[in-house]
Amino acid sequence: MTNANTSQLNRPPDKSIILVVDDSPAGRETLQALLFADAYELHFATDGLQALAMAAQLRPDLILLDVMMPGIDGFEVCRRLRADPDLAHIPVIMVTALDDRASRLQGIESGADDFVSKPFDSGELRARVRTITRLNRYRRLLEERERFEWMIEHADEGYLILDGEQIRYANPRAQTLLNLDEETLATQPSFLELVDKQFNREPKELWSRWPNLWEETPQGRGETDVTLFLITPETPTSPVNWLEVTVFGRFRIQESGRLVRLRDVTALKTGLRDMWSFHTMVMHKLNTPMHMMLGSMELLTMNANADISSGEILDLVEMAASGAQRLAAAVNDVIQYATALSTPASIGERLTLGELPALVKEVAGHLELDQVTVQIHAPEEITLVLGLREMESILFELLENAKKFHPQHRPTVTLSVALRDNRVDLKVQDDGIHLSPDQLNRVWLPYYQGERYFTGEVKGMGLGLPLVASIIWEHGG
Repeated sequence: MTNANTSQLNRPPDKSIILVVDDSPAGRETLQALLFADAYELHFATDGLQALAMAAQLRPDLILLDVMMPGIDGFEVCRRLRADPDLAHIPVIMVTALDDRASRLQGIESGADDFVSKPFDSGELRARVRTITRLNRYRRLLEERERFEWMIEHADEGYLILDGEQIRYANPRAQTLLNLDEETLATQPSFLELVDKQFNREPKELWSRWPNLWEETPQGRGETDVTLFLITPETPTSPVNWLEVTVFGRFRIQESGRLVRLRDVTALKTGLRDMWSFHTMVMHKLNTPMHMMLGSMELLTMNANADISSGEILDLVEMAASGAQRLAAAVNDVIQYATALSTPASIGERLTLGELPALVKEVAGHLELDQVTVQIHAPEEITLVLGLREMESILFELLENAKKFHPQHRPTVTLSVALRDNRVDLKVQDDGIHLSPDQLNRVWLPYYQGERYFTGEVKGMGLGLPLVASIIWEHGG
């Protein structure tokens, strides 16, 4: 089956394959001369067993089969072809010098589609071959289309065909992902109007170019595959939902048609976000108390033989004990945090604006930043849709970036909060190195190839900022 499938994939698009089976060199040469001008791809077998093996490998469009051969004759070859489900559909023209009624009946009973008699009428032979190969090619194209349609209809991914803005086709999975019923689909609805009723489109900069999704490619400016996202934000009663939308620039259907793939990547996105959040929590919660405890113990070890007072020893022991207590508390926080990752934030876990300054101070303390101020220009009782753990992760990432990209690693940071159109705007400003406009456009895009950043391919960038964007988008921001 592997060889057969490979031969189908490698089949020349404009040539029909013909297998000529004849034990006589003169017979093979005659058929080759007659059919050469019609640009067929000709293959030759010299006996029945070789013919069966080549038919299984080539899957030809037609077999020209001589009747009188040593070993197994043409009738037996034809019977074996018809008994094989993978080969039974191949048309067979029997080439025979036998012109009696009994031989033709035997050929029909063995499964032959047609007969040509020796000596050949060249015009008749070429006409019959041309007709049968054309019909078989149409049959194969129809089968391939039916297989493709079956695969699309049963795919785990959603597929759409868009004509401009209108949805011309949606497979069952796409209908499920978009909550699109057959009645609505029959009206050929607008894709953007449909998704805007249910999702937020991110990143907005890319969606704003729809449908002209031009990207820079190594070959210059041109259309390439573009990945976008549709997000249903998290609420107290329902989890976040992510759809990845891939617009295939390589596949155009007529002038305005586009092929679009939809994938539910909720588990992937939330898993990556939780991994990053947990990493951030562990790194910052445990480092400070561990360093305090280890530093105190190292000082005690270094001064074990020195003449230090009992009061100094007590101070170092108390410092180590304090570090151990803080470490134990931090480990407990991490365990609680890991448990909470699997559950959506509830109303009780939401953060008010009045609680924000204390959280900022705590995070800044972990990062040893002493020039961080918070300005709130909104009622402090306002409750954010973000939970405590999400806001803590965001603050860690933003403040750590401010520290990382400051020449002396001691930035002055201002966090200002204001209301705008029933939304809370959080602005973070610092006096460090700023990103270029192009970097600002791209730094928020959520890429799944996290190893690019862990290995340092993009200098100085981590997974953090794209995942900050993910958290904000998941909450409707």
